[in-house]
Amino acid sequence: MSDPSFINPDQAPKQRPAWDALPYGGDLFGEIHLAETNKYEAEQAAKDSLFPGLAICGVASAAAAWLSEHYHFPIILLGLLVGLSLSFIARDARTHKGLDFASRTCLRWGIVILGLQVTFMQIGALGIIPFLALVVVMGLTLFTGIASARLFGQSSYAGLLAGGATAICGASAALALYGVIGKDRLSQAQFALTLVGIALASALAMSVYPILASYFALSDRQAGFLIGASIHDVAQAIGGGYAFSDPAGSHATIVKLARVALLAPIVALVTLAIGASGAPTGQAQWRRLALPWFITAFLAAVAFNSLVQVPSQFAETALSASKGLLLLAVTATAMRSRMDLLLDMGWRATIPVLSATVVSFLSALLFVLLFM
Repeated sequence: MSDPSFINPDQAPKQRPAWDALPYGGDLFGEIHLAETNKYEAEQAAKDSLFPGLAICGVASAAAAWLSEHYHFPIILLGLLVGLSLSFIARDARTHKGLDFASRTCLRWGIVILGLQVTFMQIGALGIIPFLALVVVMGLTLFTGIASARLFGQSSYAGLLAGGATAICGASAALALYGVIGKDRLSQAQFALTLVGIALASALAMSVYPILASYFALSDRQAGFLIGASIHDVAQAIGGGYAFSDPAGSHATIVKLARVALLAPIVALVTLAIGASGAPTGQAQWRRLALPWFITAFLAAVAFNSLVQVPSQFAETALSASKGLLLLAVTATAMRSRMDLLLDMGWRATIPVLSATVVSFLSALLFVLLFM
């Protein structure tokens, strides 16, 4: 009697190899394996490259510049809108490194080069009383941004960003302050919304403030101080001043550049108060005094411009370079923002910018009417 556990190999059913289940079962010469390996390596290389993100950001910024030139609309606002309309591109991880480079490095160098537009002599030409009044106006604007944010249930950092950007110099100040606040404290969506609000308010102010200055029958000097002390963006403050008169435009330029020069001290105070983004918890107060390198470089640029007579052509080229770098930074920041989060924020998120803008104008007007 045969053993039932014994199976004759000749009579056993033959098992076919599952070729389809093997990773490269039919890849006799290794072409599939090489193709998939090369594809993976190419994707990894693209993720580590700056080119995809920078190229897309550059094209979007060029489109914004073209629209601004042909339709005479604020270039920073157009950069924001074009960037937000292309925010879906940031879902591709290959763009992240380039966009992050544009939003950080281009921003920092844009602020450094902006320092070549300011001298300490220009600030001194303002006079001690107007300068102190300007500091008070800026302080009230900053405080209003923070207080209104808290009042309407927003983050204090959102109020700090809105108030500081309104008080100093618009988008460039917002970018500098956000570098200290950091995206771990304030979302990029809130940051993008603040930038949009500041750009819109500045564009509206450039058109309305000269009319209001005429309505209040202000002199050229009074109108120059009012416009230079309350319009956010540098170019729009200067443009608004010259829209009133040439002497008002010259005075508005001095007042506005004094605000720009105060960017470094205000960023230093913010860093001391809240600590730089990514700093260890419980950091010593004296360590917080260390300014971000680009703010230190900004001060060095101001000092250099004060000590050395920079040719006007070089200054104009530097201003164009600064605007271009800041445009790239703004566009990249907008592209990295999520539109769904932006739309979910509601009208309350715009209150800090609006309230800071109103207080900036009213406090500057009050000083002009009472003391100038």
